[in-house]
Amino acid sequence: MPEWLSSRLPDGWNGWHLAALSVGLAVSMAAISLVIVGYVLARLPADYFVNPEARRPIDRHPVLKVLATLTRNVLGYFLIALGIVLSLPGVPGQGLLTVLMGVMCIDFPGKHRCEKWLVTRRVILGAVNRLRARAGQPPFQLEAPSSKFQVPS
Repeated sequence: MPEWLSSRLPDGWNGWHLAALSVGLAVSMAAISLVIVGYVLARLPADYFVNPEARRPIDRHPVLKVLATLTRNVLGYFLIALGIVLSLPGVPGQGLLTVLMGVMCIDFPGKHRCEKWLVTRRVILGAVNRLRARAGQPPFQLEAPSSKFQVPS
């Protein structure tokens, strides 16, 4: 172990202690991110990607609205960065799902199109719909439901 690292460890610690702590933190962070991402994805309405009314924000006081937007955007950028790290080989966790949650939090032009593109990836959609099924929620609708009654022309 490098001298600069061993000098910063608590007394009595060696490389094995550091490795065990690193593995414990990685596993717990992966579990926590999976639970949070799963909870949020399960709470979204099934028509989130096809119904603009499902994506409308709640009306609030202007100051609360600005604070909520700022907080949501900071959280979103943090989740995107965390998702990129979790997507690296050898790092346990749900990287792409975490990126999806981060993209859903931030505000930018073309956001809905980006969300829909990301969720239509087969791997992502399968994982999201499995999470929703475990929570007793219907799968996401990705196309607007066609009208059962068509007007004759």
